[in-house]
Amino acid sequence: MAEFRVWAPKPELVRLDVDGAVHTMRRSDDGWWHTTVAAAPEARYGYLLDDDPAVLPDPRSARQPDGVHARSQLWSASDGAWTDSGWSGRSVEGAVIYELHVGTFTPVGTFESAIEKLDYLVDLGIDFVELMPVNSFSGSHGWGYDGVLWYSVHEPYGGPEGLVAFVDACHTHGLGVLIDAVFNHFGPSGNYLPRFGPYLSSASNPWGGGVNIADADSDEVRRYIIGCALRWMRDFHADGLRLDAVHALVDTTAIHILEELATETRWLSEQLGRPLSLVAESDLNDPRLITSPDRGGYGMTAQWDDDIHHAIHTAVSGERQGYYADFGAHSDSLATLAHTLRHGFFHAGTYSSFRRRRHGRPLDTTELSGIPASRLIVYTCTHDQVGNRALGDRPSQYLNAGQLAIKAALALGSPYTSMLFMGEEWGASTPFQFFSSHPEPELALATAEGRKAEFAEHGWHSDEIPDPQDPQTFQHSKLNWDEVGSGEHARLHKLYRDLIALRRSEPDLADPWLEHLIVDYDEDQRWIVMRRNRLVIACNLGTEAIRVPVNGDLILAWDSPILGATSTALPAHSFAILRGK
Repeated sequence: MAEFRVWAPKPELVRLDVDGAVHTMRRSDDGWWHTTVAAAPEARYGYLLDDDPAVLPDPRSARQPDGVHARSQLWSASDGAWTDSGWSGRSVEGAVIYELHVGTFTPVGTFESAIEKLDYLVDLGIDFVELMPVNSFSGSHGWGYDGVLWYSVHEPYGGPEGLVAFVDACHTHGLGVLIDAVFNHFGPSGNYLPRFGPYLSSASNPWGGGVNIADADSDEVRRYIIGCALRWMRDFHADGLRLDAVHALVDTTAIHILEELATETRWLSEQLGRPLSLVAESDLNDPRLITSPDRGGYGMTAQWDDDIHHAIHTAVSGERQGYYADFGAHSDSLATLAHTLRHGFFHAGTYSSFRRRRHGRPLDTTELSGIPASRLIVYTCTHDQVGNRALGDRPSQYLNAGQLAIKAALALGSPYTSMLFMGEEWGASTPFQFFSSHPEPELALATAEGRKAEFAEHGWHSDEIPDPQDPQTFQHSKLNWDEVGSGEHARLHKLYRDLIALRRSEPDLADPWLEHLIVDYDEDQRWIVMRRNRLVIACNLGTEAIRVPVNGDLILAWDSPILGATSTALPAHSFAILRGK
């Protein structure tokens, strides 16, 4: 016998269909419908609402073998699936994280094929794998941020069994796993949840209707979100979540849903006996997210830090379009970079020309100095910073190898937790473009036309913008692993390995306190230096060789610095890491 439960306060009648047999259900006063029937362990089922003959999938479906428009399937992990009882876990703070998209990480694009690359990630020195969303979404391929059945695993990747095998294999290899979870909106295709109950709010965000976490009848929707989050960590053994765009969670209640989730995650961590991490993506520059609850914060473990990405990218690349305009003209980009490295955020109650308003929380009201820098995650690439460019071009497609090396040294040599985006470490030549596979012709057309219109406003010709619905856009975004061992790709890959190994072995690089970080620079000569106690990371961002006023024993370098008694000569677009005397 199997028990079936579904929260459906909207319809007057809910019936259960199991493999074509229809069963009545009983309604409780709280809007939940219940029944217990005989069902095979892998039965296909769904719900009939009122007099509509369409069988709808379960909002809490564990598996969608035929996609999000079809019946759900009962699922539980097979006996012996888990072998990670010895995994004690770890926090993300101070780790090196590797963000990947399952569908483009390997040619096959499945969990099974990704497992074959875990030895490579261990050799690189990675601590955590961060999976872009793996919940079920409409179509065969996409970024995953348009999920509609949050409790199930995208079937083309290998479904729930595939995810179990992947997480188990990661733990066997000593790797933690973060899962990217999107709770701020539902995708436009296959979202039947509003037929069941008030899942949508009156608010909206750039990606669609907002989720009802504060309007009337929102309590069960909040439980839907928190239950999903805890399930990834409990049932799929994930070591934490990356929470997408939390600034789009419109919560006007006294206890913000992030604070509530953090409290329940700490409770689950105690029950499981291993650390669990919550990483927020936020556009607010608000340290309260990573401030402990006893100091009035939400208690997130860490958050992405776009300001440091923008400051590094602007200084190295010279790009100034869009939001990069806030991060310094050519005459002061190193000053901006130095300030941002020293303080964590550039915008902290300051005017943003891109937003045309003040942005961020002033540091004198919530002291970031009281928060370790390891709670901020920095990077030179993410899926957003590559995929949301018009052509999906990586920095390796418009910067030279020395500039890529400088970016890596600044990020991995900083006091912050570091993250890489798949392929970054060898300067992958393949793009990571925005792709989708909506089955509805009108939605497919709207997606393609909307993408072209968005970038036409910035001067791009529509014919230049890849069509997200073209299968070749997806295929072109797959990594080419043959590059790893060849030419400059191999040289950059070795540098990343060496930087990560140095980060692990040097105690000075493990110091997470910003007050111990000293940053010097010369805007005219285009050099910047980070001092990490006795370690000195000196970078020449310019196109000419220069002498930088630092000295010491050489530990690691890009190109061939010449050490002197009081200064070090650095070639153009290069860096050196020294141990000061």
